[in-house]
Amino acid sequence: MPGSAVSSNGDRTVAQDLSAASPIAPGPRQSLPITAQMKVGEKVIQLEVAQTPDQQQIGLMNRTELSDDRGMLFPFTPPRPVAFWMKNTLIPLDMIFLRDGKVAHVARNVPPCKAEPCPTYGTPVAIDQVIELRGGRATELGIQPGDRLLVQPLSP
Repeated sequence: MPGSAVSSNGDRTVAQDLSAASPIAPGPRQSLPITAQMKVGEKVIQLEVAQTPDQQQIGLMNRTELSDDRGMLFPFTPPRPVAFWMKNTLIPLDMIFLRDGKVAHVARNVPPCKAEPCPTYGTPVAIDQVIELRGGRATELGIQPGDRLLVQPLSP
């Protein structure tokens, strides 16, 4: 489950416990290259892209901050319903669920998971991208369901 961890189970992406131990324990942290960007009005958000299942499982875990102009993109091919959790995620996040560039749902200011079982956040409709931003940023940018967001890959 992204945001914390992502895994696929049939059609539905679901939270997966990445460690055998409870309570919540620190784990891996990743920093991926910026390979995409999203434009919201005049604002440009630089996006790390979590392409592989392993990258998606780690997501933004164990980050202590996320600047206003940064986020993480989780592409899903083929589109499917997904749910994210916040295990080992230290900061609140906004999760923007997209299908064909249109916002299907926004989970706002999702809090870190402090104890298991961690709740999940998602949408029952098939989506093809999720963007995670600092908690509160989607509201600051005025992002609402039904909005169109332009997400573009960056040229190498």
